[in-house]
Amino acid sequence: MLIDMIFDTICPWCFIGKKRLDDMLARKPSLNVEIRWHAFLLNPDMPLEGADYNSYVYEKFGDKLRSQEIHNTIYLAGHTVGIDFDFTRVKRLPNSVDSHRLVRFATRKNRAAEMLEMLYQNHFIIGRDISNRAILIDIANDLGFDEIELREYLYSEEDIVDIYEQNSKSHRHGIRGVPTFIFAKQFAISGAQDPAVLQRMLSIAEETQHEFDETDTQLIQRIN
Repeated sequence: MLIDMIFDTICPWCFIGKKRLDDMLARKPSLNVEIRWHAFLLNPDMPLEGADYNSYVYEKFGDKLRSQEIHNTIYLAGHTVGIDFDFTRVKRLPNSVDSHRLVRFATRKNRAAEMLEMLYQNHFIIGRDISNRAILIDIANDLGFDEIELREYLYSEEDIVDIYEQNSKSHRHGIRGVPTFIFAKQFAISGAQDPAVLQRMLSIAEETQHEFDETDTQLIQRIN
């Protein structure tokens, strides 16, 4: 089963959505799943150095009280999946391009999920600036990645254009919010959905795939 997840590394709901996807898949240990990770930029025009976090969210949501209400909602949702968000530690809202590149780098080592988990934990729980390349290298070192190879990659231009193009492609396909999950290239759902909802989407995709497989078998039998 192919599952595509469209996400941003600075999106708290994507962190929650990933945890819920993990929860749902843990209930299906026999299922053969391939997850593909697709970059989405919530702030494509963010300066490379990022922005002051509190100033940004106060401006975006109107005032401090409204921002606190939203943070409380996220905190409570995160608590249900074992995430202890600590927005008091988050001082910078990062430009997320390089952190997406780090996920891309890890994908080539078949370790994208681990890397994304580490990025979310470092940003939302520890409060580290994941637009800082030195911090990204430190995060990757904790996972045992080769520092020289990683440094050469991050300080090159590799994949930068592709990250922006992947973001544009999502918008061209009508995706306006993340996380978005696409099952078997056919069934899409947005938002940090409950594992039961993801399970239903998976079941629909499995049933449809089974119907396609039966049709293919019948066609082969008729041809033969």
